[in-house]
Parts: sequence; C-alpha cells; structure tokens
Amino acid sequence: MDAAVMHSGTRHDDPNPTLRQGAFFGRRKGKKLRAGQARLTETLLPTLRLGLEASAPAELADLFPHPVREVRLEIGFGGSEHLIAQAELYPDCGFIGIEPFVNGMAKALAAIDAKGLTNIRLHHGDATDVLTWLPSASLARIDLLYPDPWPKRRHWKRRFVQDQSVAALARVLRTGGEFRFASDIDDYSAWTLLRLLRSPDFDWTAERAEDWRKPWPDFGGTRYEAKAKREGRTPCYLAFRRR
Repeated sequence: MDAAVMHSGTRHDDPNPTLRQGAFFGRRKGKKLRAGQARLTETLLPTLRLGLEASAPAELADLFPHPVREVRLEIGFGGSEHLIAQAELYPDCGFIGIEPFVNGMAKALAAIDAKGLTNIRLHHGDATDVLTWLPSASLARIDLLYPDPWPKRRHWKRRFVQDQSVAALARVLRTGGEFRFASDIDDYSAWTLLRLLRSPDFDWTAERAEDWRKPWPDFGGTRYEAKAKREGRTPCYLAFRRR
C-alpha cells in the first residue's frame, strides 16, 4: 500500500529531503473490526507504536525489549503476512512495520499477540513521518512489497517511489543495506528501476534475469502476490544495495 510521496521541489541530492505530508494512500478503514481486533487496537497497539512525538533513540535496537543485531523496515505491510513471517524467521532482528489501513494493522496485532512476538514495532499512519523521524544510517533493510501502482498518469505523483523518496530511503539505510521492491505491475517495476538506477546512492544487485524473476530465498509471499498470480500477472523482484 502506498504511504507517501515527497515534495516535487526537493533536490534529488538533498541529504535530508523534505517529506510531503498528506494522505497519499488509499482508504484507511474497511470492514468493522471484530471484538478481539478492536481490543488489541486499544490495548496492544499503544505498547508497540513508535513514539514519534519524541526523538528517535540513537540506537534503534533500544526500541525492542530484547537485544537485536539490526533493524529492518516494511512500508505498507498490508495483511502482515511477510512482516510476521520475517519476524519469526529472524528473531534476532528488530522489525518496524508501517500500515495506514486499520484492518491491516488489526491483523498484524492479532498475529503478534497469538505468536508472542517481541521483535516488532508498529506505526499506524504515513511512512513519511517515520522516514523523517529515523536516524541516518539506522536500518539494515527496507521492504516495499506490492505498493499501490496508481496506474493513471494523473496519479503517478502519488506513487511512493519518487526521486525524493529514494533519497530519503538512502538517508536511513546504512552502507551495504538493502532496499527490496516487489510488484506485479510492469509499469511500476520499470518506474522503480529507472529511479533507483539513476540514484547516486544505490546499486542494483541483479546479475541475471532470474534475479528479478524469482523471489528472494527467504520471501514467503503475500496475499497480494497470490492474487496477482491467480489473475495471471507475473511479479518482479528488485533489490538494491546502499553504496
């Protein structure tokens, strides 16, 4: 799900790009929450939410109750399948999940509660706020999976991947960190590849065609990917390394 877009006037090489504020994602609420989901939203979410009203800790590992070797971010985690699977697969890593959609947040909370996960923190809102708040070079990886492609030309400015957002991602990724992108929309994959290739901060890691045709070894998929495959669309997987 798209979560942000940047000021069109911000320079691509600005070391601390200004992030444009506003609702650049779809609807925030769908079906009425079940009683258990509503309870977790009121009780568990406040204990896991990022406190953006205060400065970020110098070491993001301090956000978690147990030691973690690195922190990763997922922007727009949707149904949270990937976020939860990664947190289970890498218990020694900390994860920050961003999702503006109420029902997606409720699903994540239910899974976190059921599995007793302690290595996830959440932000129910706009990714621009988190990118501004995060310290420089504080993340090991950022995932953007099946974002809203905003297919109409007049809506392209709402796509998350813009030159300015790429610069913002580069600021918070450490050297050698990775930005992963997946989409079943060819136009958005090409759009993303173009903007990352012209960035002075990233290198595309692909060496052969199968590197963008096949998912990463630890990628378990998402409901959006399953839907795309059912409808005959082929996903594209792009990975870029921070210089």
